[in-house]
Formats: sequence, C-alpha cells, structure tokens
Amino acid sequence: MRIPEDAGRRRFLKKAAVYPLGLAAASGYGCGYERCHTVDNRYRIPMAAGSFPDGYRVAQISDVHLGKFFSVADLRQLLERIAADGPDMLAITGDLFDDEGQNPAAAQLLDEYVDRFADGIWYCLGNHEHFRGVKEIKRLLSATRVHALYNRAEQVPGKSIWVAGTDHPMIRETEKFRQLKAEYFAKTIEDIPEKERKSTIVLAHHPEFIDNAAAAGIPLTLTGHTHGGQFGIFGLPIFPVFKYTRGMVRLGDCYGYVHTGNGSWFPCRIGCPPEIAYFEFRG
Repeated sequence: MRIPEDAGRRRFLKKAAVYPLGLAAASGYGCGYERCHTVDNRYRIPMAAGSFPDGYRVAQISDVHLGKFFSVADLRQLLERIAADGPDMLAITGDLFDDEGQNPAAAQLLDEYVDRFADGIWYCLGNHEHFRGVKEIKRLLSATRVHALYNRAEQVPGKSIWVAGTDHPMIRETEKFRQLKAEYFAKTIEDIPEKERKSTIVLAHHPEFIDNAAAAGIPLTLTGHTHGGQFGIFGLPIFPVFKYTRGMVRLGDCYGYVHTGNGSWFPCRIGCPPEIAYFEFRG
C-alpha cells in the first residue's frame, strides 16, 4: 500500500531544517564575532551648578572576567584604547580578577596605566573577586596606585569630586541581601559631607545600588554584574532577570548605568556587544 504524500508535512520539514542552520549561524556570530568587538557608548550627564567641572569625562569598564576568553593581553588592548580617548578617570565596577593565574599580572598592568588618566583608575569589588580569593586580590591592589574602594569613599586629589565604592553582598536571600546592601551603602558614603554628594560618583557591582544612591541624592552610579543579559534585540535584553539589566536608569535627577560587561564567563553575545561607556558632565 502506497502512503500518500503530505505536502503540508513536507513543507514543515523543509522549514524545520532551517532552524538548526540559523541557530548555528547565530552561535557562530555571537561566539566568534560580537563578543570580540567592543563598542563605544557615550552619554551626557546633566550636572548641578558647582558639582563637576564642565566637560569632565569618566570611562567605565566592567565584568572583564580574566580567564580563558579574556587574557591580560586583551586587557592591555582595552586599556590602551580607553587611554587614547582621553577621559579624566577610569572606573572599573568589579569582576575583573577572575583567574588566579592571571590576577597578579592584571594588577601590575592596571598600575602601569594609572598615569594615563588624569585622575587615575578607581575600582570596586564584584562577586567573582570573592570567588577567586578576595584577600589576595586586595593584597595585589594594595601594591598599586589604583584607588580600590571597599565600602568607602575618597575625594579625588585636588578636586571637589568624590568617588565611593561598595562591596558586593555575597548573600542570596532577598531580604538579607537588601539589608546588607543598605548597610554597605551607608558605610560607603558616611565620610562624604552631605553638601558634596552632588559631586559624587558611586561604583557598585550590583545594579540595585542605583536605588540606594538615588535616595541619597548621588548624581551618577555606575554598575555592572548583569552582562546586559548577553542576548538582546533592538537594544533590549531578551532575559531581563534583574530589576535593572542594561543601560541608563533615571530616578528623579539621579542617573544610574548598568554596563553590558567586557568579558563573559559564557562566551557568546548576540545583540549585546561588550562596551566602553563614557560619561561626560555638562551644565
């Protein structure tokens, strides 16, 4: 008995064969091209009178994740590219030191580049630094001129600008996380005179610190952690699992930024390229 042909089934099978090919092409693009091509994103931040020098520029990188997919040589190329652009300051918002074998060389490299930025390099911890031996990482950084901020703030030498850096709360339970986050933030800004908060930049790995900083009247908070979701479409994350996942957040007159990251523990990005974010204060 001859089985009659099903034209609809045949069309379905032909179309179905396209999906694996499309998936393979997208994976090849995401792994082999997009994750390796960093973009520059530039933003203007309105400033209150007397807060920041007009035209003051801050560059941000985040989530470098030193390791198999991002080497110290790659970090050197990234720093050289940023330094050539001439920002006043470089901010690093955690998850850089993620390979015990490469961490010492990376710390030395940061120290080498401090003088390429008028106001130096500023850094806060991410969760992966805790995974890779945070005490040793702090020791490495203590031998450099990097401004490493662990729940504290420093005034930029010779300027009225303050930079505050928080640690990353290493706890998962939601209420305890929020409580510890509030404690960390209160400690971080306690030395900043209230009248000088309008000229303060907060560095925090977790993006929900944006809420704490805005409540304190901090004009700009720079964060990372999310990798922007690593997959996006039309500039929006496909998997927005965080309260703030990517890009600029505005709360009243305060701004927060969630960096898409420069490296990745999962080596594929689609619609979410690594970035260098630049922020320019303008009156």
